[in-house]
Amino acid sequence: MRRLLPQDCALCGAGSGDSLLCFPCSASLPVVAAACPVCALPAPPGSVCGDCLARPPPFRAAVAAFVYAFPVDRLVHALKYGGQLALAEPLALALIGAIDRRARPPPDAVVALPLSPARQRERGFNQASEIARRVARAFGRPLVPGLARARDSPPQAALAWADRARNVRGAFLANPLLAGRRVAIVDDVMTTGATLATAARAARRAGALDVEAWVVARTLPPAA
Repeated sequence: MRRLLPQDCALCGAGSGDSLLCFPCSASLPVVAAACPVCALPAPPGSVCGDCLARPPPFRAAVAAFVYAFPVDRLVHALKYGGQLALAEPLALALIGAIDRRARPPPDAVVALPLSPARQRERGFNQASEIARRVARAFGRPLVPGLARARDSPPQAALAWADRARNVRGAFLANPLLAGRRVAIVDDVMTTGATLATAARAARRAGALDVEAWVVARTLPPAA
């Protein structure tokens, strides 16, 4: 819902009219340019990267609006840990724009990556749900409760990259209502892709015909 009162930019504090971000800050956000259509990491335009050719992930495609870097990281943290739920709107709008630019029909349903019950109670909301609700509405698709956490696990952000896949192994259960549907799983950030890959496998086991990963931001791998 568009705000009516003048706002201060969530990043720099300058006047931003009826938007949460002023134009200069909005223009400074690091967008994903040419990327692999499967994993959303940098790649020549239209090219599937070598890693995805050699080891395809369980999701068919990935879309990311931004690179997870300053100042996008500040916005995500303010939403996720600061409870600034209004920031879900500009982040969702950026993701919607990235999806639109693919010029591909959207899947049948949208699924938010779930939190564990304990983390949901602690935080009071699920940032992925806040984003996914807006994305689903924009494309006229249902937001379905297709996934649940099978167990709690330590936060991925606290782990080394090599440990993340093991941490989330078997972490999700999928609802049979995904059977026969093409679905998009929405999250705020994709780092190694381990969490979304585990969720996609669960969705496929439940009968999903096709799975995509839609995220606000994609973390670039550390330099070798």
